[in-house]
Amino acid sequence: MPHPFPGMNPWLERPGLWQDVHDSLIVAIRDALSPAVLPKYYIAIQERAVITALTEDDGDRVVGKPDVAAVLSDEGVALRASAAMAVALAEPIEVSVPYDDQIAETYLEVYEAAAQRLVTVVEILSPTNKRPGKRRNEYEEKRAEILSTRTHFVEVDLLREWPPMPFYGDGRGSHYRILVRRNTQRGRAGLYAFNVREPIPQFRLPLLKGDPEPIVDLGALLHALYDRVGYRLRVDYTRPPAPPLSEADAAWAAERLTENVPGAD
Repeated sequence: MPHPFPGMNPWLERPGLWQDVHDSLIVAIRDALSPAVLPKYYIAIQERAVITALTEDDGDRVVGKPDVAAVLSDEGVALRASAAMAVALAEPIEVSVPYDDQIAETYLEVYEAAAQRLVTVVEILSPTNKRPGKRRNEYEEKRAEILSTRTHFVEVDLLREWPPMPFYGDGRGSHYRILVRRNTQRGRAGLYAFNVREPIPQFRLPLLKGDPEPIVDLGALLHALYDRVGYRLRVDYTRPPAPPLSEADAAWAAERLTENVPGAD
């Protein structure tokens, strides 16, 4: 099933699905660019552990197994039914409680192989580091540290929800952004700002001066993943995306889905 949109798919932004999309896209970028930069450079997938407080707003995130689990046997079922008839218990009301979970955030680092020197960092934002709060503050501190060094920095924001990462100039009102800060710019950066109806812009991966820089085609990689991984089976196009689109963009998306996704209407 081909991807129904020319650029980003807003249905993939759902928190319960985005982590899978995020990690798959990280691997796809590494696999697509490595042949173009080897053997002078290698691209490593790095991981940082984040303890985050999860609430009902995080959607249907799948977390690890509990430390202790109780399994009800057939004998237990009979015992529970008998007890229910003997004692009439008050019914509790259902509430939500926050809980902590450790998740792994992945990103890419490009190294010059001979010197084992870090050349470029590529980040794809997730709800954990974009949602306002402690984790965003920690990410912004790490981001500021990289921007103060001679390391190239690429930041991909494919999430419409929450405020953009700090920068000054046009582009804050767009749905999505790709920031490319070269180590020679020092306080300046190139911003690719685009909306849900537009293709994802291509850009060059910054490397050392004089070396050919491969083109990063995020749109092609994302569309290939959609088909190869089967994301169509994990989205419900009969419901609005999260966050919802504007009325005009929702009408445009509905037309695209009617043309490209059987049964979506």
